[in-house]
Order: sequence, then C-alpha cells, then structure tokens
Amino acid sequence: MAILFFLINSYLLSGIHSLLASSLVTPLFWLFILGVTFSLFYAIRRMQKKGMDLFFKIATHAFLVLFVAELIFSLILLPNDLYRLAAGVPRNLYWLEFAWLMFFLTIIVFIYGIVKGKYAYRVIRHTLYFDDLPENFDGFTITQISDVHAGSFNNPKAVQRGVDLIKKQQSDLFVFTGDLVNNQAEEIKPWINTFSQVKAPYGQFSVLGNHDYGDYIKWETETAKQANLQQLKDYHKELGYNLLLDEHATIHKDGQKIILAGVENWGIGFGERGNLKKAIANTNTSDFKVLLSHDPTHWAAEVIKSPSKIHLTLSGHTHGMQFGIEAFGIKWSPVKYRYAHWGGITSDQGVYLNINRGFGFIGFSGRIGIWPEITVIELKRTSGIS
Repeated sequence: MAILFFLINSYLLSGIHSLLASSLVTPLFWLFILGVTFSLFYAIRRMQKKGMDLFFKIATHAFLVLFVAELIFSLILLPNDLYRLAAGVPRNLYWLEFAWLMFFLTIIVFIYGIVKGKYAYRVIRHTLYFDDLPENFDGFTITQISDVHAGSFNNPKAVQRGVDLIKKQQSDLFVFTGDLVNNQAEEIKPWINTFSQVKAPYGQFSVLGNHDYGDYIKWETETAKQANLQQLKDYHKELGYNLLLDEHATIHKDGQKIILAGVENWGIGFGERGNLKKAIANTNTSDFKVLLSHDPTHWAAEVIKSPSKIHLTLSGHTHGMQFGIEAFGIKWSPVKYRYAHWGGITSDQGVYLNINRGFGFIGFSGRIGIWPEITVIELKRTSGIS
C-alpha cells in the first residue's frame, strides 16, 4: 500500500512538472504530501485517547479525498502515457488538462458530499402487492428509516429537515430498523426531542442494529457495556419507539390484523443474536407478517426459509456504502461486492425485502450519489410490484 501511494504521488508530481517548471514544485509537493500523511497517522494514534474528534475527521477525510482524486487522475492519464511511450510522442497536454479537471472535480464532489450530501434526504416510495393482504389493510402505509448513527450528526437544522420530511409522509406506521448510535447510548440524547416528534396512528416500532450493542469500542467492564445497552433501550422508550427484541406486535385495523415482528441484530459477520422463531412464536402460518431485521443477510439466510411465511422484511445496514451512482438507469456502489442486493426492493419465493440506504452516516462523514433515505411502502392487494 505504501509503495502504491508513493507511485501514485510520483505520477501526480510528473503531471505537475508537465505544466510547471519551477524548482520549488518538488519540495513543496512532497512537504504537502508528508504533512497530510503524518496528520493521518497522528490522528489514528491519538484516537484511543481523544476519539474521533474534529482533528481525526479532518485528517482522515483530507487523506481520503486526496487519494481518491489522485487515483482518478492516474487512471485517466495512464492510457495516454502508455500510448505516447509506445508511439514515441510527447505527452498530450489536452489529455493532461482533462486529467487535472477530473482531479479537481473529484475534490469538489467529495466536498459537496461532506457538506451537503449527507443531509440531502430523499423519499423513496414502493408499492407492494400481496394476494393474502387483509382487505382492511389495502393501502396501508409504512414509513421506514434506518441507521441514524446519531453520534455522527453535527447539524441540528439539517436533521430537523429530515425529521420534518418523515412527518410529512403521514404514514399509518413508522418503523426504525437499527443502528441508533455509533457506539454509546449517550449519542442519541441530544436528538431525542427531534426524533420523538415522529408519530404514526398505528405506532412507532424499532429494532437494534450491530452498532447499538457497543461492540466496537473498549469498555472498562462487561457490566459497563451492558449498562450502556440498557440505557439505549430506555432511550428508545423516550423516543416513543416500541423496541421489538425477538418479539412481535399485532396491528389491528377494523377487525383485521397483521403481525409486526422484530429481531435483535442477526447478520453474517456482525453477530447472529436474533431469534426469528421466538419473534414469531404464537402467530399463525396464515397471518400476514412484516419483519424488522437490521442486517439484510438475515433475509437470505433464515427469513425466506421460514416455515411460517414472512411477507415483507425491512432492513438497513449497508448504507449503500454512502458512495455510488443511482441515475440514468445505473445502480452501482462498491458495496455490491459485499452484498449482492444492497438497496431497495428485492423478492424471492414470493416474499419481499427492502433495504433502506440509511438516514445517517458513519466512517465517511458524507454521502456521494447514495443519499440519505426515507422509505414509504404502501401495501396493496392483488399481484405485481412497482
């Protein structure tokens, strides 16, 4: 990795030398690169004491943005350089200028994603059709959000705009599918008054995600870790959320019902805590069931194999990697190499899965092309999907 980083930066420097002949270019360039690199390593070392503070975020994001822009520059310029070496011709300045244009455009796009993109909330609507949906639930609407990651927020006005958009949907039911915080329960405390504004006629329900258990930081004792988890569960109550822990609730409407079940986090590689059988115990095979399960790998591994049909599963977790493109008929994100299906609706064996792309963000403090999502699903009778 260090060799690759050195080669890419040397290649970038050659591109600067093609435009500027000053003797100061080389020392100033390497001084800048060493400064960015040293800041990254220093930020990582001090993280154990200071946490992911502002310096950590600036240092890591500066390195990330610079490295990606350099990579784009290199991938664009390299084909022309290979051609000129084979043909014995000078470097094409127009091609070089285009590579520099893309270099700076990449930086601008990342800055937009960091400043604006992470709060660019959008509503995605799906209408799902079921032959066995109880008649009185025809047209029933569910608003889903996932992956709030409250510890990452730094703009109360922007978050409030997102919550106002949730409220504007006026759905029958509101569900949250896990990862309320990054690591510690206290992260949600400043935002309780904001998210508790969300109300729905048939209730607000939630489940836990992998980050909610505090597995990714070091605790002084196991007792402290468990106390943190209990505090988080208490905060769900303060938010007005009915937290489903391997259990279900019955939603009644005009004498008919559907089952809303929720499991603790179950995900391949992220802790297989949930107990699906327990969550739907004492329900009937004929009951129409909606399941809240944070990690979508649960769906393929267990849910679609359930003897008692689970009609719709609502998940999150992937974030769409917070980077990709969903436009002009293209749907791509690097996360596809980890999850074959990573966002939106899919179906198999007559049952459906929706993966919400997340309301918040973590790691990369931004979103590019994969915007924060509020999902609205309308349940309808008969067959088909839109």
